[in-house]
Amino acid sequence: MIKLTKYLKPFIFGLLLAVMLLFVQAVCDLNLPNYMSDIVNTGIQKSGIEHAAPEALSENGMTLITTFMTAGEKQLVKDNYFLASLSDKNTAGKTYGSVYPKAIGLLYIKSKPDEVAQEKLDTAFETATWTLINIMREMQDGNPDAEKTELSVGSFDITQGYEYLPMLEKISKEAISAAREEALQNDSIILEQGGTMLAGLFYKELGADVGTMATSYILKVGLKMLAIALLGGVATVSVSFISSKIAAGAARNLRRDIFNKIERFSNNEFDKFSTASLITRCTNDITQIQMLLMIGIRMVFYAPIMATGGTIMAMRKSTSMSWIIAAACVALIGILLVIMAIAMPKFKIMQKLIDKLNLVSRENLSGLMVIRAFGTREHERSRFQAANRDMTETNLFVTRVMVFMMPVIMMIMNGVTLLIIWVGAHQIAESAMQVGDMMAFMQYAIQIIFSFLMLSLIFVFIPRAAVAAERIAQVLETPESVVDPENPKTFNRNKKGFVEFKNVCFRYSGAEEDALSAITFTAKPG
Repeated sequence: MIKLTKYLKPFIFGLLLAVMLLFVQAVCDLNLPNYMSDIVNTGIQKSGIEHAAPEALSENGMTLITTFMTAGEKQLVKDNYFLASLSDKNTAGKTYGSVYPKAIGLLYIKSKPDEVAQEKLDTAFETATWTLINIMREMQDGNPDAEKTELSVGSFDITQGYEYLPMLEKISKEAISAAREEALQNDSIILEQGGTMLAGLFYKELGADVGTMATSYILKVGLKMLAIALLGGVATVSVSFISSKIAAGAARNLRRDIFNKIERFSNNEFDKFSTASLITRCTNDITQIQMLLMIGIRMVFYAPIMATGGTIMAMRKSTSMSWIIAAACVALIGILLVIMAIAMPKFKIMQKLIDKLNLVSRENLSGLMVIRAFGTREHERSRFQAANRDMTETNLFVTRVMVFMMPVIMMIMNGVTLLIIWVGAHQIAESAMQVGDMMAFMQYAIQIIFSFLMLSLIFVFIPRAAVAAERIAQVLETPESVVDPENPKTFNRNKKGFVEFKNVCFRYSGAEEDALSAITFTAKPG
């Protein structure tokens, strides 16, 4: 097959463009589960609240939360929040009083911090939230050593927190430090969820519509997903169009060259290749290569990109469940190797059986009158049935082997899905993973498995196409026994010549000795 790669050189630009579009398609496909995870984690579970540091705070709320911050965190909050009255307007031109209808007095409004500052703010608010909860638990129980399970962020009454504010401000630094250390023992997911839940309470205190915030976030992310899906669809259609053009162009050039080559064959070359074989090489063999190019450009490059990208994205969601993907990949590779080892030899036989069937059919049709004259119809029928039966049995064997592959891959995929849900559910119960992350991990695992499925489909075409390419290369590389001179000379038409042979010999191709020798004769015109 490597011998025919020169036929791809005229289409190298289209091939590179197709690979670039495949990268675009892969990036789009790999980002969709990530956005789906955001919708579940943030849009549904966190009511659309992205950050633990709220956009607006009442004066009491700011005093309450900063009580449990370090001096550096307080300075960070001071640098990124400013006081505003209810009559002031935001960047959208609306007054803060209309955005937060239950607000009283002045508000602390968050400025536009950069990404680094925003991350630090979120960390400060998350830690302060759980420090507050730990302190409130101690005050509620009246016993620092008692198990603190009754109070949580979800059940926290912010009005009660304001009532306890004078007492909270008098708590010693040692007690706050101890509560803070206990808060930092929590997993990052728990810290983040607690911070966003308290931010939601601050929003509700000011009268903000949290339900609208959730809907707005889901719509915003959903529109992004729609745009990404449309971009991926355009890339998919473009790759299909380009790959079809490349495959059709390469097949056209192959047919042209092999036809021109056969046109220059003499009887010596026709003795090496049967007419039926040459017909198959010009039609079916080239079609096999065309199909491989058309499907291969779309899958051979796309599958490794998806498998690699899916593995990276899945590892970002959960490294503790990566063993599931590794086990699935090992099982898939083992199954594919076994199936290919069984089916590959039969694929190589297939093209020869097609040649044999074409040969019998052609001989039957070309010698139809002779067959009728000598009454050998039963003999010819048995010849055709034998060739047809051999090809059918081989085809059925290959089909049965390949049909076995799809159910096994689907069984592995369903097993992986169940295993991810089982393991992920335990991690969600332990607050080590979020629901959206588990769903995204499951999607990435399916994408990785489908990448192997695409490669397995390519393996169906590669053996037959490889045999077909070798057969075409044999025709193209066959030296011609009769070659036209590079500088032909013309005869003088005014003179009449004759052909004279002196002491010549003749030998059939492949014969051990001459059939004729020491022959001298003259062939005169007429």
